[in-house]
Order: sequence, then structure tokens, then C-alpha cells
Amino acid sequence: MRMHRNVGIMAHIDAGKTTVTERILKITGRIHKMGEVHEGAATMDYLEEERERGITITAAAVNVEWKDHSITIIDTPGHVDFTAEVERSMRVLDGAICVFDASEGVEPQSETVWRQAERYGVPRLCFINKMDKPGADFAMAVRSVKEKLGANAVPVQLPIGYGQDFQGMVDLVDMTAVHYESLEVTKDIPIPDDMKDEVEAARTALIEAVAERDEALLEKYLGGEEIAVDDIRRIIREGVIANELQPVFCGSALRDKGIQRICDGLVAYLPSPLDLPPTQVTDDDGNETTREVSDDAPLTALAFKTIHDRTGDLTFIRVYSGRLERGDQVWNSRKQKIERIGRLMVMKADTKEPVDSIGAGQIAAALGLKEATTGDTLCTRDAPVHLESMDFPDAVISMAIEPKSRGDRDKLGEALGAIMREDPTFRAMSDEETNETVIAGMGELHLEVIVNRLKSEFKIECETGAPRVAYRQRLKKPVDVEGKHVKQSGGSGQFGISRVRFDISEQEELEWVDAIVGGAIPREYIPAVRKGIEAATVLGGDTGFPFVQVKAELYDGKSHSVDSSEMAFQESGRVAFKEAVAKAGITLLEPIMKISVQTPSDHVGDVIGSLNARRAMIDSIEEGKGSFSMIQGRVPLSEMFNYATHLRSMTAGRGTYSMEPSSYDPCPDSIAKEVLEEARAAKEAKRKK
Repeated sequence: MRMHRNVGIMAHIDAGKTTVTERILKITGRIHKMGEVHEGAATMDYLEEERERGITITAAAVNVEWKDHSITIIDTPGHVDFTAEVERSMRVLDGAICVFDASEGVEPQSETVWRQAERYGVPRLCFINKMDKPGADFAMAVRSVKEKLGANAVPVQLPIGYGQDFQGMVDLVDMTAVHYESLEVTKDIPIPDDMKDEVEAARTALIEAVAERDEALLEKYLGGEEIAVDDIRRIIREGVIANELQPVFCGSALRDKGIQRICDGLVAYLPSPLDLPPTQVTDDDGNETTREVSDDAPLTALAFKTIHDRTGDLTFIRVYSGRLERGDQVWNSRKQKIERIGRLMVMKADTKEPVDSIGAGQIAAALGLKEATTGDTLCTRDAPVHLESMDFPDAVISMAIEPKSRGDRDKLGEALGAIMREDPTFRAMSDEETNETVIAGMGELHLEVIVNRLKSEFKIECETGAPRVAYRQRLKKPVDVEGKHVKQSGGSGQFGISRVRFDISEQEELEWVDAIVGGAIPREYIPAVRKGIEAATVLGGDTGFPFVQVKAELYDGKSHSVDSSEMAFQESGRVAFKEAVAKAGITLLEPIMKISVQTPSDHVGDVIGSLNARRAMIDSIEEGKGSFSMIQGRVPLSEMFNYATHLRSMTAGRGTYSMEPSSYDPCPDSIAKEVLEEARAAKEAKRKK
């Protein structure tokens, strides 16, 4: 375990994550011919959609060896529509390499993935990539990491040359320099004379960052003594593991420059599983405890990803303690079911190598699990525990979908079920009133990829409706209502009356208050009232938009000794909520997106005018490097359909943008009225059809 690393590669889209990984695979001997992202041949981008689009969609795992160390590398997506892949990768990683474009520095998605790493306490190294690109500026990139991310970014290298003149780098730890003679050949050289002042200043900054972490070294430094290279490396490692220091490397992955050094850095500075504290868990009673990172401890493992495979679903597992063996029976503590490990495999991108067992700190894929999904804890039944699960954002966009062939309807349901098991941000729902299947996800690209996967992987041709915004509703004001369900039609009747006070809650999901006293409603029927109200909030009434922030206090009611039943009281709850909506009125909530637009500076005015017309709220305008500026703000998702085409036409094809969910805010009354009327009319038309 001491010689093992679990490392993620993360960055903004197009910063070079997958190219970095391809070069690591090459120099570690995992592959013999490097695949290029722009040619659709990258090893880590093995899905057809990834190869066609030249982007990473699903996090891919690969195991490599470097200087007697075993390394599991996960290449994560950069596009915000697939942020769940980054989220669940961060949950199981022990360290990460953050890749930045040398000409751009910190970009919008860089901030998002950095925050995700912060949330899970993942130690990081920084790699300033594309030093051979025109406009590359190492100092600017490092400065942006410090200022925008609040990082304690300390260069351990300096580049020799920039752009087409990028030739190598100076190592500030051991004060050596390397020159790249060709793609395969490097040569040690003296530190260039014209860089000596710059190198001396950077070396001093590195020594000061190291010395302030250790009193003995600080005394040596202040006394003018030389600090040993081994001590520098030891303190850098301690600072990285404590998440208090981020060493900065540089290079050009595409030109094979700097990759060996970043491999040396991840082995030297990123933690092994043994360097991290014991894993926090809770037992079935909610008591917190820990599990030691040891093969001899009781099994504690996390299922963090499921992928559909022709031979059966593969479940990716990170073992935190204990040992997992092929054929083991394990306890799924969230589902409260026994699972059997059919086979275990170590993944090599899209190939699989069978193994008999994996120990604490290792990642592998299991075949044969029937119930496990993302976030489930696998443990021993006699010592059940729960690992902290993962939270994923709600879907913000939806569309109707149906197979072109009626014979594919059941096949479509199975395929959507498989994709939902894979992707916790994807939803597929059936509207019982309209008999329509609706899929929902994180953005237009997300749903487009899903539909294309149905065609390419599952061989199902589908027709889709126009993308629709995932609006929500909440009650406008508190109300007190009676839900009455009384039917007498000969024989046993149905009788259930519920009196409920509805209010606006601080929490998203239903806030339930049982205030029944004196047996006004028998205890066995109270859960049925709640179930009826919950079902009504999810169905969304005559618009279909789900209700949120609902507080329901059941305080009175009536029952009948013969005619009352769970079904009658469930229906009374549904009727009560319907009455509340009619009496209180609706506030429509719309998804608001955080948006970042990069545009040529001479088009800033046009872009801002366009965003204002889309009801955007501009937060900042930053002058970027060269002739580009960055505009950041918040904008309703409903206004952003086809924005990419509009932005390209405004900026002569040079503008780009990214969005991520921010919040749900009340929709202006004039727009809300139109949206609600259209939704009611559409639902009624489908119901009649």
C-alpha cells in the first residue's frame, strides 16, 4: 500500500487532461502507441461518443507502474454536463493532478473541479500544460491559481523558453536543468545564464515556503545554512498531504515534455492510502467510528460507479479497509441486501485483467453485483457500517423520448434503466396520464449523448421532443385545507378525511409534521396521508412541474370504523394538496445557471447586450490575457437554448462559454403565467391523445 497511488487528472475542458494521461501510459509502458484526442484515438476516451467528439464523458481508470510504484489513474471529464463523473472520482481518490492551459490559467471548470477536490480533501499537484502554445505565460498561470483558487501554489520548476521556444525546464528542488533534444531524448544542461536571477528568486520562494513549515529548517535557513534536497522533498510532501501546499510543474504533454517529471512528482509528493487518516464511517445506529487502512480490518468498500457492459454491469469499487476476494458474499448496508462478488478485474482503460482479490486502498471493478449503485457501502454483515455517500445536482433539462419502433418500447425501458444505474444525474420517468417517457439531465449535451448512446450501444432508434426546462413549483402562502375522500356505492365504501396545514419549508423535500392527537386518525393510516401528499408533489398537478419546499402538518381528520383504509387516506392526502394548490396559488421556480463567457475583447459589448436580453445578471468582467475577456454572471436556463450558435455568430466563431447549475429562483410573473399555461395545455393535449 505504501507504494500505491490513486490519482485523478482534472481540469477545464481542452486543458489537456486526456493527453497528459496518454503520455503517462506511454512512458510507463501501458501502451506502445499514443492515441491523440484530436484524431479520436485516445486510449482513455474509449466510448464511441468520446472518440467522435474529442472530449471525455466518463471517468476512465487505468493501472500503471512507475519506479516500483503501482498507480491507478482516473482521467475525469472537463465538461460541466458530466460533473457527476468528477464528483464520484474525487470521492475515491487520494490525490490529483490539476492541469491548466499555460495561455489561459484558471478557467471556469477549473474552479468547479478544484472546489470538488477541496470538498473531499484531495491533495493536489498543479501542471501548467501547453507551454509550447503561443501566448503561454507560466507566471500568469501560477498567479491565477493563487488568486482565483486561493491555493498555496509554489513552483518547483521553471520553463526554459515559451511558445515555440519552449525547450525544457529548471528543477528548483535539486537545481538542475534539462533540455529536450527530441521527443524521446533529453539532455542535462547548466542553468541558462539569462535565467539565473529568475531561478534564484523562485528557489528562494520555494525554500521559504518549505522552511516556514519546519522550525529546525527555518533556523537553518535564517542561519544561512544550505537545506538538503531530501529535506525539501520531505516537507513538500508533508505540505501536499496536509492540503496546505500545491507544487507547480510545467511542460507540454502533446510534445512529450515534462511528463516524466510529473510522474516523479506524483510518486514523491502525493499520498499513499497509508498516509491518510483512518476512514470515517457510521454504524446502523448512527454512531461515528473509524476503520483503519489495513487488509486485516473488517471490510469497508464503496461502490462509486456502475457501467453497462455486454457481459453484465461492472461496478467500480474502492476498498478502504479489509480485503475483497472473488466469490465473496458482502453486505450492502444501504440496500440491506447480500451481494456476491462474481469476478474482480483491474481496469486498463477499456480492457480488463482478472484478479483474485484486492486490498485496502485499491480500486477494481466487480462483476455480478445485482443491487449496488453509486454511493452504496459494501461491508461484512456482522460489522455493518456506512461510508459518507455522494450528493449530485438535480437535473435541469428534460425532453420526451419514444422509440421509432413500437417493438422497442420494453427494450427502451431496460436501456434507460441501465443508464440510470450508471449516471446518478440522469432521470427517466413515465407520465401515467400521458403515457409519455421523459428523460432529464444536466444539459443539452448530456441528453444528446444519452440519445446517441441508445442508438450506438443499445441499437434503439428514438424520436425526441424539444428540450424542456425542469421548472419547479412551490405554494405562494400558508393555507389550511381539508382533504375529503368519501364514497358510498353499495358494499364497503371509502372514507378518509384529513385536515392539513400547508406552509413553505426551508428544505427542498417534503417536511412532514404529525400533529394528530386523540386518535382523530388511527395511527396506521397517518403514513398513507403523507404518501398521498408526497405523490401529489412529485406529479406536479396540472402542469407536471414537481413541488418543492412543502411543509405539511396533519393535525385533524375523521375515519370510519368500516370504510376507512390506507387507500382512502392516501387519496385524502392527494385531495388535500390539490385543495392547497387551488387556495394558495403557485410560485414558479426556474433553474438559474452560473455562466462564464470567454470572448474577444472587442465583442464584450455585444455579448453583454445579448446576455442582458436573456435576463442575465452580470457579476464580473475580467480582462484576460491578450485580446480576450471573461464575463461571468447568472442567467435563467430557459433563455440559453441555442446560445452557442448565437455566440459564435457574434464573435466570428471565437467566443466560448460554460454553464453550471447555481440555484432555483422565482420566475417573473409575466413569464411564469405563459410557462404554466403552455404546460397545462401540453399536458391536457397529451392526456386526450
